[in-house]
Amino acid sequence: MSSGRCWSCIAHARENLKYRFPYSYPSPLIPFQQHALFSTTSPNFANPTPKSRPSKLVGGPPGRGDKTTYARKKKKHTESKARPPAPGERKALRKRIVLSNTNALEVPGMQDFTAESMGDAKLQGQVVGIPGPVVDQLRAMEAFKTCQGWGLFRRPGMLVREETVSHGKLVQSMSDPQDTRTIRRIYVGERGSGKSTMLLQAMTMAFLQNWVVINFPEGQDLTIGHTEYGALPGSSPPLYHQKTYTAGLLARLARANPILSTLQLSQPHPSFPIPLQPNISLDRLALLGASDPELSHPAFLALWAELRAPSTREHPRPKVLLALDGLAHVMRNSAYMSPAFAPIHAHDLALVRFFTDHLSGAAALPNGGMVLAATSESNHPAVRTLRFKLRQIEVAQDPARVAALPSPVQPFLTATGQAYDPVPRPQPFVRYDERVMQVLGGGRPEGGIEVQRLEGLSREEARGLMEYWARSGMMRKEVSEGLVGEKWTVSGGGVVGELERGCVRMRV
Repeated sequence: MSSGRCWSCIAHARENLKYRFPYSYPSPLIPFQQHALFSTTSPNFANPTPKSRPSKLVGGPPGRGDKTTYARKKKKHTESKARPPAPGERKALRKRIVLSNTNALEVPGMQDFTAESMGDAKLQGQVVGIPGPVVDQLRAMEAFKTCQGWGLFRRPGMLVREETVSHGKLVQSMSDPQDTRTIRRIYVGERGSGKSTMLLQAMTMAFLQNWVVINFPEGQDLTIGHTEYGALPGSSPPLYHQKTYTAGLLARLARANPILSTLQLSQPHPSFPIPLQPNISLDRLALLGASDPELSHPAFLALWAELRAPSTREHPRPKVLLALDGLAHVMRNSAYMSPAFAPIHAHDLALVRFFTDHLSGAAALPNGGMVLAATSESNHPAVRTLRFKLRQIEVAQDPARVAALPSPVQPFLTATGQAYDPVPRPQPFVRYDERVMQVLGGGRPEGGIEVQRLEGLSREEARGLMEYWARSGMMRKEVSEGLVGEKWTVSGGGVVGELERGCVRMRV
């Protein structure tokens, strides 16, 4: 009897089982194909990868099978035809000082600052102009800063504040040649309070009184390692001089102090490397050191010896003003290295030692004068010893004012029956720089150095400054009592830098 299923049905059923169970044994009815497991050689030869075809759409997506390469296309190098900047041109552009704006309005009735009016209290709250010859002297001394906004107005001017009047009276009281006092003062205050401007006003008064001004514009220029240096032969402990910086300093002294041309040598200088004429003027002596850096340090010492000589009728000697901005940079280790590859302290640099000796009182000014320094809150390193000593001197000068200020520890001391001492004392577990301590008075709060804190302007001074801005065309608002109170409050109680930013520089 024959079966109801044919051989073709059985073959189809076997084929279905093959797909269900791919690892089952092959049927004898289906020819078996020999192939190796996990091999792709035969399928690759059977179906080769087609070659990539260019895309039909220009700039469109690649077609299927196309190789996408993201190679960056090389740009054509085009040489600039402009003249490259000369050596030092960029630095000169960065440090350029613009002192006049021809687009600003000329303020009518603006009077100049003179030697007779520097201590006049009637000028407080007014903006006065700096005379033209003094402007040239201040520019030569690099007293102007790039961030002070001198280029916004028609001519340089300065606000006569309360501290300006008191300093002017002090300078006028020292006009007597017999007065040989030496004032040593450090200006402190928050950022934008006018410390650098106060130094500029002090130099303006000194120039009007025919003083000799020696200014170090930035303390960091002496210590950050940007000038060449070398050990002074025969110095013990070793001192290091900076001949290139000293040559530039002598050049500025000769340009900014025309009184040096009227003064002549009064004593021989046998240690000078070359012979000097006996009747040479002091400005020629300064230019001699400025022309040759190898002679800069001996020329500076000879010039300073002449300025410190006793004043006589044949050889009169003026008073001297020493000024330095950025005091914190010269109160720590410098970026220079000794031959033993140890950091050189800033007080081992000859110019820094020169200034710190006169600031501390170790070296005197026989003919009188001033030694002024200012701290910087926008560019200053962290020097704990300097902060501590300035605070200690400031509190010792006026303990009543500091004691009236609220203190977080005063209620606890009062409750426990302990006395409250506002003068800070050295901490036993804090390491202080002994050299900085000695310069600023050692362990004594009173070291002969005054610390003057510059705070915000009064409302009357702020109003006078805003009226000057309005008359110059830089402030296009009516100066009313409400506007003065608003700007004075927003600027943190009359901080002059913030007041200028809110009234002149900011535009809504």
